[in-house]
Amino acid sequence: MELDKAIRQGALTRLRPVLMTALVASLGFVPMALNVGAGAEVQRPLATVVIGGIISSTALTLLVLPALYRIAHGEGVDYYRMVRERIAKARTRISPAE
Repeated sequence: MELDKAIRQGALTRLRPVLMTALVASLGFVPMALNVGAGAEVQRPLATVVIGGIISSTALTLLVLPALYRIAHGEGVDYYRMVRERIAKARTRISPAE
């Protein structure tokens, strides 16, 4: 299977579970975020931050992670070779001249 098709299929496979988990967690914090009673000055900011974190982690999981996978495993880019070459260069600079 080609890389783009595998990334697309993997993202679509994970779409529903990730959205359902994020939606349930976010909806659980909505009453806390809308609270106006006693203790609201502590609960509202906490709930807002948690909801924002859930939304941002969902976006990272569904959009950024597949893009990073594409960059890391794209054709023509051998990151392991690049790292090995940089390590070899660093070793030659560090080792004493013979």
